[in-house]
Amino acid sequence: MPSEQTKTAPGNITEKKSTHQQGSPAQLNGFNLAHDVTNPSSQPQFESRPPSPAPPPDPLILPREQWGGKYEFLLSCIGYCVGLGNVWRFPYLCYRNGGGVFLIPYFIMLFFTGVPLFLMELSLGQYGAAGPITVWKCCPLLKGIGIGMLCVSMLVCLYYNVIIAWTFYYLGSSFQSPLPWSCDAPANAYLCGNATLNSSSGRALSPSEVFWNERVLGVVNSKGLHDPGPVRWPLALCLLAAWVIIFFCMLKGIRSSGKVVYVTATFPYFVLIVLIIRGATLEGSLQGVAFYLTPDWGRLASAQVWNDAASQVFYSLGIGVGGLLSMASYNKFDNNVIRDCLVITIGNCSTSFFAGFAIFSILGHMAWRKGVPVGEVADTGPGLAFVAYPEALALLPGSVFWSILFFLMLFMLGVDTLFGNMEGITTAVLDEFPQLRANMKQKSLFLGLLCFGFYLMGLLLITDGGIYWFTLIDSFTCHTLTVLNQFCQDIIDMICRCPPWCSKVLLYFKACWVFCTPFLLLIILTYIFIEMYNTPLQYGAYVYPRWGKALGVCMGATCCLQIPIWAIVAISKESGTLKNRFKKSIRPLNSWRGNNLNNSGGGEERVEPERMEAPFTVNLTDRDTVNLTEVDFTAIAWENGTEA
Repeated sequence: MPSEQTKTAPGNITEKKSTHQQGSPAQLNGFNLAHDVTNPSSQPQFESRPPSPAPPPDPLILPREQWGGKYEFLLSCIGYCVGLGNVWRFPYLCYRNGGGVFLIPYFIMLFFTGVPLFLMELSLGQYGAAGPITVWKCCPLLKGIGIGMLCVSMLVCLYYNVIIAWTFYYLGSSFQSPLPWSCDAPANAYLCGNATLNSSSGRALSPSEVFWNERVLGVVNSKGLHDPGPVRWPLALCLLAAWVIIFFCMLKGIRSSGKVVYVTATFPYFVLIVLIIRGATLEGSLQGVAFYLTPDWGRLASAQVWNDAASQVFYSLGIGVGGLLSMASYNKFDNNVIRDCLVITIGNCSTSFFAGFAIFSILGHMAWRKGVPVGEVADTGPGLAFVAYPEALALLPGSVFWSILFFLMLFMLGVDTLFGNMEGITTAVLDEFPQLRANMKQKSLFLGLLCFGFYLMGLLLITDGGIYWFTLIDSFTCHTLTVLNQFCQDIIDMICRCPPWCSKVLLYFKACWVFCTPFLLLIILTYIFIEMYNTPLQYGAYVYPRWGKALGVCMGATCCLQIPIWAIVAISKESGTLKNRFKKSIRPLNSWRGNNLNNSGGGEERVEPERMEAPFTVNLTDRDTVNLTEVDFTAIAWENGTEA
């Protein structure tokens, strides 16, 4: 009996194709044509072959891993985004830029630049199921963006784990009673009894400043970049311990790190709640909160406020360094990426605002105890986390407990962020060399060498002058690499059960990708370059020499130059005129989304039919042209028809 099968051509025309029992139907590129379409007298005799089967999977390459559950991905992304910047950078920027008024430019930048770029990176990783380099098979011309992401991730990993090493040092010191940076410590009696002036600021030094600069950093023994001095071995041991922890947490990929984040991503929220409750009971806490939120409407006219808002959004969300893209690549293809984007971005920025109450309520108490304005005790960056806040905690009853809790929170925040950056690096390499996934020994060796290499390079940052190199790398390498691309329909295709609101929200994101985000980014980047040129780089009283600033510019430029370099490489690999080469270099490669075939779940594999290497002629009549709809046109059939 003849069998019938329904096929759909790209023109949405559906016909029924029957297999004839009598005669041998002619085939065109592996497809059956109606018997009377061809002219047997003019058609040469050749043997047609059935479509070739799908190539068997390579047994040496394991299928791509997936998250054990949606909460693992959400917690990993939240842990990656909610980092040290939420605690030591946002509260300071908020009070410096007009208090509560700063929230206006902050949320404008969030919804018109941060959220659209965040969704773009998550969607690209989830749709392509590949890391920062391999994912650009969708457009080989832009492969340099992935290489640039990898360069930035490596530089961030290099110095970020140094912060974790500092946290380790403080965490170990917190088990001493009294705390070594408090006035109760015998070694600090001369500091608290006599006013020791700071030569750079002309004010009295606190025990926490002396502990940070002399016992932790040793910066007092260095004259600058040119004088790094010896390695501080207590910090070297802390740095080694930090990299060992990272190695074991990432040894099994997302199967191990996805479980660790259940603790590391939730514990900081518990600590923040406890600190807020404790701070609310302290005398002077309301003055600190008022200092944090009191609006100064005149600050909205300052370009610096808007630049700080944009930089904090990018810094906090971690856009453009490959971590988000890599983590999203392990999602299921039909995961609702729009929902995840909104949950993560809003949750992250709410955490920044929430952390400000924990910080300034206790700083307000310290200002009340000292009898000085809150502005004199507030600081940003490492100065807040390792000087001002530890000093405030030392004034509390049970200071040892609060210090252990605080630095344990900083450790969790730092480790989560480092997970994301390391995941970006390892995913990029494993996608380029997929055979490493199947060999646990080789994968472990690669991860071990990577961590050990970072450890050796990080030793420069824990010398006496290491803080100068730390500041240099931090200032010039954390620039966001972004790319504009339109794939709204692909996002809808991923979200099979896309609710109506998803399609409407995508119209907003499309407008941002095309108009708002590029315009705002152009203004921000222009302002940053002007400010970078006019503002001298310094740490404390030390002003960086011109060669040091040039070195920082070279590090940043190395990351950015990857984009034009690899674009030229992609164009040079093609053939034809320059215009044709450009067109070919922006077309997706045949292996685009090849990594995600195993994740489609029950879908039919696309099998390319065999091509006939023989001449043939097809004669059609008016009655027979309708039968062409019986052919299941694949992309190759359409291309052949176009070329003909």
